[in-house]
Amino acid sequence: MTPPKSAPGLGIYVLPGRTTDPAAGLDEAREAERAGFGAVYVSERLDLKEAAVTCGGLVAVTERVTVGTALIHQGTRHPLTIAAMSATLQTMSGGRFVLGIGRGLGALTPSLGVPRSTLASIEHLVRTLRRLWAGDRITETGPAGSFRGMRFADIPESAPPVLFGTIGPRGLELAGREFDGVILHPFLTTEAVNRSVTIVRESAERAGRDPSSVHVITTLVASPDLPSERTDLAVRSRAVSYFQVRGLGEQLVEWNGWDPAVLDALRNHPTLSGQGIADTSLTRDGLVAASESLPDEWFEAAAAVGTARLCVDRGRQYLAAGADEVLIHGASPAEAAAMVPLWAMEP
Repeated sequence: MTPPKSAPGLGIYVLPGRTTDPAAGLDEAREAERAGFGAVYVSERLDLKEAAVTCGGLVAVTERVTVGTALIHQGTRHPLTIAAMSATLQTMSGGRFVLGIGRGLGALTPSLGVPRSTLASIEHLVRTLRRLWAGDRITETGPAGSFRGMRFADIPESAPPVLFGTIGPRGLELAGREFDGVILHPFLTTEAVNRSVTIVRESAERAGRDPSSVHVITTLVASPDLPSERTDLAVRSRAVSYFQVRGLGEQLVEWNGWDPAVLDALRNHPTLSGQGIADTSLTRDGLVAASESLPDEWFEAAAAVGTARLCVDRGRQYLAAGADEVLIHGASPAEAAAMVPLWAMEP
């Protein structure tokens, strides 16, 4: 059988959102590789979707596709544990691992009893990871911790790329200055992505780096040829899970130039009232009703709903806005497989 054309620059999430069956991600990763996606990414849930275990399974059942985290969060692991996890996955996969890290614990931080992540602690962390992978012995105190002779005894042959998942201008500046790349948040318009890319590239240039060396991934929530009930789960409920979160919703609305009053209507919807972080309180289908509070224009401007061709064309609009890679979210690899041959064709 002739293998499918691969789609460099087109990645996809496996196990998007909550799951009670993390083993399903193994089949999804196999399907993504068979379809020709260039990369698969997994987000982390601190219950049945621990990233190190999940990614270990994904690299074991694939041979070519890049495997990455999008994202793990500072504070849930010691820096040495993050370094060891990443170096192990990079070595096991033959150099196919990408570490995506972020600050997104947010309101969960107090319940975990861990310090709140800051941009300074993230910057210290990524520098610490790179020093460990290079074989340095680290004795210092900084925002990411206090270390006394911390080191790797066995050095990986190659260090994995480290990407920063962020949305605000200061985080984007940090990504351009220190990281190998950035993962942009779902539900950003092409205009917002273009502004984000500009901040990243200009920051890299000020730091004396090649601006084009910083890999920009934009996340596109998509429903290619899916029935309406699947679109509700893949797109509309996912939007609710982001915009309902205080702080994050405001950032997305401000970055897109949208009406912030919509957030009050969403958060006051009867199905969300008193739920706290709705994504951890309600299942995906329980979030659908509240999506009626969100304007259709938001989905038209910052998601992709329609045919596989339409979704590919939307993805290419984000490339034209300056992104290097489009990460499909919401649809499964099997559901989005028809996008791959279209993506591989010359536009």
